[in-house]
Amino acid sequence: MIFFVASMAIFAVSCNSKPDNPNTPEVSLNFVIYPNTIEFQELNAVGGWMYITAPLPSYGIIIYRYHVDEFRAYERMAPNEPYACPNNRLIVEMPFVVDTCLDYKYSILDGSIIEGTGYPLTQYFTQYDGTALRVYN
Repeated sequence: MIFFVASMAIFAVSCNSKPDNPNTPEVSLNFVIYPNTIEFQELNAVGGWMYITAPLPSYGIIIYRYHVDEFRAYERMAPNEPYACPNNRLIVEMPFVVDTCLDYKYSILDGSIIEGTGYPLTQYFTQYDGTALRVYN
């Protein structure tokens, strides 16, 4: 019984891990915003998005309101060949996130790659309590 529980725990942890992307530097994030305020009015409705400044080496964050109580946060540095073009920042062209340098497209819903090959968007964890949205890794 103990072996079964331990095996299931290891399996669950391994399924939730995502592969490390060697192309992008490690960024340490931990900040809070209040998406229901005027300052973040673009995030007031489901489907809303906006760019947020983040400390270097990040190129910034794309925050997307996926559901009334759920958000997605993606790194704006391109996950595939991030230094191919100077200051290569990802841009939002709904319903995609686009790498204009390589003409890659990603889904804003889950960060998966739609056009091109390689890594999905770098996604950060989010935690929302109905008032404050925490973005962290």
